[in-house]
Amino acid sequence: MTGWLDRVRGLLGSGAAGTDARTGRGGRVTGDPPSGNGASSFHLFWDLPGEFAAVSATLEVSLPPTARRLYFWALQASFVEAGRQGGAGHLGLQWHPQYPGSTAVNWGGYRAGGGELDGSRSLLAGTLGNVNTRDYPWVAGRRYRLSIAPAPPELQPGGGLTAWRGSVTDLATGSVAAVRDLLAAGSRLTSPMVWSEVFARCDHPTVEVRWSDLEALTSGGEIVRPASVGINYQNHADGGCANTSTAVVDGVAIQRTNVARDHAQGVHLPLP
Repeated sequence: MTGWLDRVRGLLGSGAAGTDARTGRGGRVTGDPPSGNGASSFHLFWDLPGEFAAVSATLEVSLPPTARRLYFWALQASFVEAGRQGGAGHLGLQWHPQYPGSTAVNWGGYRAGGGELDGSRSLLAGTLGNVNTRDYPWVAGRRYRLSIAPAPPELQPGGGLTAWRGSVTDLATGSVAAVRDLLAAGSRLTSPMVWSEVFARCDHPTVEVRWSDLEALTSGGEIVRPASVGINYQNHADGGCANTSTAVVDGVAIQRTNVARDHAQGVHLPLP
């Protein structure tokens, strides 16, 4: 099975010949993405080297979907132990028409060699019975804090594995939902990023999400933040839409679908 990290590596690039990497002109702007998983994805890589004890980011779905298609917005980090990769996990909100109110949360991941990571059973209801994707009544226009951090010590399994808890905090109410714990071969996190994975037509109505307060916690207890983020768009050959766009406004990273492209592939946007 191909893992998420392999999929991201395959999405890197500026596009096909004849496509303007700055504007997306000449690329795909209508129809379904012909990618292997049927999605068009775009990412923001944090310019923040090092290994961390926890990572977090705030997500707001500021302009929600109307199409009855799957949308997934997530915080991702890789697991590492003494320089050895242990896979990666992604935590985020989903617009999923098969769930109550079309809202869900997902915390899942892949081993470095492929195959899904094992984890605990979630206490959240799961309409479809999927261990990764659970019912979660998020609200458009409200800010949610996504956090990946070690589970409590009494829940750590030992044997070279770490239990990593994915949790979501509703910043309007203060309520915290622990999605579940993933078991990974790595006691630190590295290579954090945030992304949008869109299983809709390139010309479906515009959707907008906002990412803010990107933070990591060092093993010494210091909170650090990326000075900038690097843009990646799924390239044309791999099925990407040419009308996805990323910008940073007042320190908030904004990802949009079905709009003119603000910045080119590979541009690094400063976060004040």
